[in-house]
Amino acid sequence: MGSTVLDQQLGCLWQKDHLLSVSLSGYINYLDRNNPSKPLHVIKGHSKSIQCLTVHKNGGKSYIYSGSHDGHINYWDSETGENDSFAGKGHTNQVSRMTVDESGQLISCSMDDTVRYTSLMLRDYSGQGVVKLDVQPKCVAVGPGGYAVVVCIGQIVLLKDQRKCFSIDNPGYEPEVVAVHPGGDTVAIGGVDGNVRLYSILGTTLKDEGKLLEAKGPVTDVAYSHDGAFLAVCDASKVVTVFSVADGYSENNVFYGHHAKIVCLAWSPDNEHFASGGMDMMVYVWTLSDPETRVKIQDAHRLHHVSSLAWLDEHTLVTTSHDASVKEWTITY
Repeated sequence: MGSTVLDQQLGCLWQKDHLLSVSLSGYINYLDRNNPSKPLHVIKGHSKSIQCLTVHKNGGKSYIYSGSHDGHINYWDSETGENDSFAGKGHTNQVSRMTVDESGQLISCSMDDTVRYTSLMLRDYSGQGVVKLDVQPKCVAVGPGGYAVVVCIGQIVLLKDQRKCFSIDNPGYEPEVVAVHPGGDTVAIGGVDGNVRLYSILGTTLKDEGKLLEAKGPVTDVAYSHDGAFLAVCDASKVVTVFSVADGYSENNVFYGHHAKIVCLAWSPDNEHFASGGMDMMVYVWTLSDPETRVKIQDAHRLHHVSSLAWLDEHTLVTTSHDASVKEWTITY
């Protein structure tokens, strides 16, 4: 099986023609009687809670990338469910947030105080694409032109082409989440104080625009629609607020329905619907033009609340949870 501690075998089963064993890593091995040292098939997955996910099309196929509490990142074929982990030595602590940039690199931030750039063609951690930060990162977002904005504990960092080029220390509030406008010029940062602040990317600096957007409570996630027309903000007070970008970020609509803190948001590719997941085990799919029209998924993950959401296409939503599972849902309106 291997020579690491995680390859320790915990149990085995001989069922008719099948020989199975379970490794400490949680992997299930189908053993070959004729060649015991090489399993016929290994079923892999997460054995710790999944914190974040993102999706990406690669060579015509859609892949799901999920990051867990123990630093593992897995990739899944969205059609077959086949999955594997990245090769090499990666994060050593919880993966907090992941996203894919325009050049097809997975950018992940972790509690090990690093931001990693990993090629999705190679799926191999290299020693190159690692940016060490001064403080622990919580969230990362990418924009066109090689920019990435990282929100850390008490600090905001701007990266360009895998290098730190600017940071705002002690911004005067506790930043929590970040989103970059698809146009690449504006950055929205949500804070624990219940406000979203707008910044401009000017070359290699971030400039505070001095504009405050008020949410209904401490901000837990922010997301721009794919066409850049709207900014959705969810908060700990169970509300999603959508702002219209073209109208100077005026409040467009407010969406009520969750019974507990909302933790994640994701826009559908159609820019007309978005999904939110909360501590109440619920996932709602909202219609932008009509807050009353919504799809409700109750007990999306039975054992734990949803930790992250992403859309594969206009009718397929992916959810992850601290129950260490990834689920795909077909949404019909």
